[in-house]
Order: sequence, then structure tokens, then C-alpha cells
Amino acid sequence: MSRSNPIIRILQWFWRGLNVLRRVLHLILLLAIFGLLVAGLAGTPVTVPDGAALVLDPEGELVEQLAGDPLTRALGELQGDGVRQVLVQDLVDAIDAAAQDARIEAIVLRLERLEANGLPKLQAVTAAMARARTAGKKLIALGDAYDQAQYYVAAQADEVYLNDLGLVFIDGFGYYRTFFKGALDKLHVDLNVFRVGEYKSFVEPFIRDDMSEEDRVASGKWLQGMWQVYQRDVVAARKLEPGSLDAYANDFAAHLQTAGGSASRVAVDRGLVDELMSRQEFRDHMVALVGEGDETGYYDYNAIDWRSYLSAVRRASPPQLGGDRIGVIVAAGQIVDGEAAAGEIGGDTLAGVVRQAALDEGIRAVVLRVDSPGGSMFASEVVRAELESLKAAGKPLVVSMGSLAASGGYYISMPADQIWASEATITGSIGVGALVPTVDRGLDALGIHVDGIGTTSLSGQMRLDRPLGAQARSILEQSVQDAYRIFVGHVAEARDMEHGQVDEVARGRVWIGADARDLGLVDAIGDLPAAVAAAAELAGLAEGSYAIEQVEPELSLPEQILRTYGVQLLGNLSRAGLRWPMAVEAPTVRLMRSLESRWQAVSALNDPRGLYYLCACDMP
Repeated sequence: MSRSNPIIRILQWFWRGLNVLRRVLHLILLLAIFGLLVAGLAGTPVTVPDGAALVLDPEGELVEQLAGDPLTRALGELQGDGVRQVLVQDLVDAIDAAAQDARIEAIVLRLERLEANGLPKLQAVTAAMARARTAGKKLIALGDAYDQAQYYVAAQADEVYLNDLGLVFIDGFGYYRTFFKGALDKLHVDLNVFRVGEYKSFVEPFIRDDMSEEDRVASGKWLQGMWQVYQRDVVAARKLEPGSLDAYANDFAAHLQTAGGSASRVAVDRGLVDELMSRQEFRDHMVALVGEGDETGYYDYNAIDWRSYLSAVRRASPPQLGGDRIGVIVAAGQIVDGEAAAGEIGGDTLAGVVRQAALDEGIRAVVLRVDSPGGSMFASEVVRAELESLKAAGKPLVVSMGSLAASGGYYISMPADQIWASEATITGSIGVGALVPTVDRGLDALGIHVDGIGTTSLSGQMRLDRPLGAQARSILEQSVQDAYRIFVGHVAEARDMEHGQVDEVARGRVWIGADARDLGLVDAIGDLPAAVAAAAELAGLAEGSYAIEQVEPELSLPEQILRTYGVQLLGNLSRAGLRWPMAVEAPTVRLMRSLESRWQAVSALNDPRGLYYLCACDMP
């Protein structure tokens, strides 16, 4: 009957038309990408000028792995609404190349648009800066303003300048979360929580209106540890008195009053910057150092932007992947069941990449770079089992922990022959939780009621529109206890510890990397290059006798092209002045993005049994 209805036929035709239009627009965008790519690659090759400055002006969040697939990212760039991310390794590669490049005289840091979460990512960049300084390169930072993360990088420069209207904002580390219990009560939603570990706090926002005392104590410890590392590094770089950063943050209002309200003058007086300098003055300063830029340059002084430089370097020296290799696999994001694009860890996706490395005879050892709060128990086990198979195939496995490798992130790290962490890595959180919402009270309030019968006593006990039954509660409680037993058992076996020893440092408690080493949860403190060197040693490979290969899921031909030449294309667009306008985000925008990311984390909870090895330790 519906087929003969003319209104329905019109709606069907309309919908088909929209679908065709969507496909056409998608094709046009795809053709535009390849048109720009061909034009960019066919245009004038990037020329690195002699005696130039390399300008590092990263835009977006510093990440271990770019989110999404290359095609989606390219479409986002074209439309101006792409995910703003910068790959840590790209920055490190650009700095390391410049350190050995006689054409590069200095490195200029413009960090206003850099967003960072986690000291280890920043430390990877500053370690490369230290290598460049040792090689004789001058490091110069100019900022309209610096937030805490940006200043950590800028402080390592030889010269640090600030605009007269600028500010160095350092407020220490904080751990603040949004709690929803009151809202859920008003909506008559019951969130049934099951967990093992009094420190397993990822469920607390749904069952409390404030932080528990256990979470307050445990989080205070790792926050202080991170703050001590931050202070130590900045104080050493700027040659400040111990405790000066604490005093700067705690007494900033008083310092501001003394300086007549000038925040930039406070930064100078307290030794955080060397001099106040406008953009025009900085341009003159750089012209005196490296000379004027030519008429085709993006900068007024002799300089090249880092994307263009990196594309030129990589084009001149493409990677040689023959012979012995160390495979590096990045596991970044929340762990979810099934397949997932980059930026999340799909259990099946990551297991497939591990299997790919295991079957490649040229890959002699594997380094797993973990930057994850954990997630699905089932997906974590899928990955762990595949890593065990890799080791059974005779390939050494070393884990390198990034900013965060907690709960499920630690679970997938356990099989490693060696675990390396930064001293500021957040790890541990060995515990388990389950969340089951029920909305029967809310439906009752709306006058909606559920009733019926089942064939067994368990029938209907797990329905979200009915109260959770006693038998269902017992099943979930026992499942959580079993999941914790499995987690602790695997840790005890992998780390050669007694079950009781593991339980003492587990129960959901979060540890900073330096403490985790002392507790036996990790083996050594070091960065990714140190972990790669350790993997090579385990494989019996001498230094310089192997290549490093990034092992990733197989890509389609368009994705391979974009993956290979994406940096070069963006560099060419940058040189042509075709940058998307990107203002520094207002605090309200950052808050909205934070809330959106929290919602995305909740929506990614897809474990088939509702059991999670997940840490809510947001990176400050």
C-alpha cells in the first residue's frame, strides 16, 4: 500500500536524490584533494635556503597518532574543520634533521597554537631541542603568550621573548572532573556500578557529586610528582632558584600588583623570559641573525616553516626499509571492541597490526608505543593474547609508555620483555569496573510502565527499563571480581610478583612512572628511542645495522598517497600562504571540547560484557 502512496514515493525520490548529491559532493572533494596533491607535488620543489631559521609553529594537540584515516583528515583540512593535531614524531624528526643540517642556522619556536596533554610528549620535543643545541643550533622562542605546556617547551630555548601585552600563565597541575549524580537523580536514572579497587575512580562521576577521599589522596600523589618534574626541568633550563615556580603561581596576584598590572613585566622580573619584544622587533632581530627573506618567502626573515622543511628532508632521503628492522606500533586512544580508526584502539585492528609484524621476517623486534587510558576488557585481552603470540614467534617485545598507559593501557603492556616509561607517565590503575544504567524510575515519572513475564528467573533482569534484578547483580559482581582476578594474575605472572604484592599496588590506584618503576610495574625510565635501542639489543642487532619501521594497518591506494605525501602537501599549502585561519581558542571553547571528549569516551564503551579496564586519569 505504501508503494502506491504518492507522498511516500515523492519522499523516497527526494531521499535518493539527496544520497546521490552526497556521493557527488564527496567525489568532488576527493578530486579536489588529488588535484591539490598533484599540483603541490608537481610544483616547484621545496628549497631549503642557506643560513635560514627553521620555524616551528605547530597548530593543534600534540599526539602519538593522528586520529581518523588519511582521507578523512584530508577532507577536514580542505573544509577547514579538521581535527587539529600534530604528530610528536614529525616535530622530533624536523628538529633532528635541522640539528645536522648546515643550511639551518637557528630554530624559532612559535607555540601559541600548540595544545599538549602530558609531559612525556613535551619531553620528546625538548629532548630533540637539546640535541640540536648540542649540534650548535641556536634556539629562540617568541610568544604572544605562553600557557603552562607551551612555556615548558619555550623555557628550553637559548632566548625566550614575550610580547609586551603577553602573559606566562603557570598554575601547576590540576585534576578536576565533572560529576553527574545529581543530574542523574533528577532524571530518575539509576547507574548500577560494580568495581574492584577503592581507587578505581572512572565510575565516580556517575555515583558521586564530589571526589572520593581515596581518589583525592592517590591523585594528589601523582599530580605532585608531575609538578616536581615540571619545576625541575624549567628551573634547570632557566637557571632559576628552587621553588621559584611555586612562588610564581601562588603569589602571581601580588607580583602583578608590584609590576603595576603588567603580566609581561612579571615574567621578566621573575626570570621566566629574557626580554619583551614585539613582532616587529623580533622580525628585525631575526633579520640581523639570518638575513632577510626573499620575495617568495612566507616570513620577513630568511626562514622555512617546519612542514615544508620536513617534506623536503623526507623527499631527499626516503626511508630504506630493506634488511633488518625494528617495528614500532602505536597504540593510542581508548580501547574499544572490534575495529577502529586511528585515534582509538580497536582490539581487532591492533591485533591485526601485531600479527602483521609477527609475519614480517624482516622485523626482528617490536616496540609498542602505548598512550591509552584503557577501555574494553575483552578488546584488551584480544590484544594481549596477540602480543603473547608475537613473543612465541621469537620476536622480542618492548613497550614504550607515553603520557598515559593505565588500566587496559597497562594490561596490553604486560606481555613485554621490557617496559619503559617516562618518569611522568601515568600508569597502573589495575582494577575493573562495570556500569549498567536503568531508567525505570524515569519512565515511571513520565507515566510509562513496563510489565510482562519470562520463561526463567533471569528473564528481564538485565533490561534497562526495569530495575536490575538480584540475580543480575550477583552475576555482574562475580564477573567484576573474576575480571580483577584475571588482571592481577596476569600482572603477577608477567612481572614475576606474588599475587599479594600486585594487589597492594593495584586496586585501581594510579602511579607516576618513577614510582611504578620502584614498585616493579615497569623496568626502566626512558623515552621511545631508548626503548627502540633496548629492542634492538634484545634482537642482537648492533647500533646502525637496522631501520625503524612504523607498522600500521594496510591502507587503500588513496590513503597510502595521502599518508606518504600529506606533510608535503600541507607544507606546500603553507608556503603558498593557504593556511586555514586558526585563532587561539577561548576558555569557553576549550571547555566545550573537553565535555565533548568526555562524552565520546563514554559513548565508546562497547565491551560485550560491560566490563572495563579503564582509567579516568585525564592528562593535565
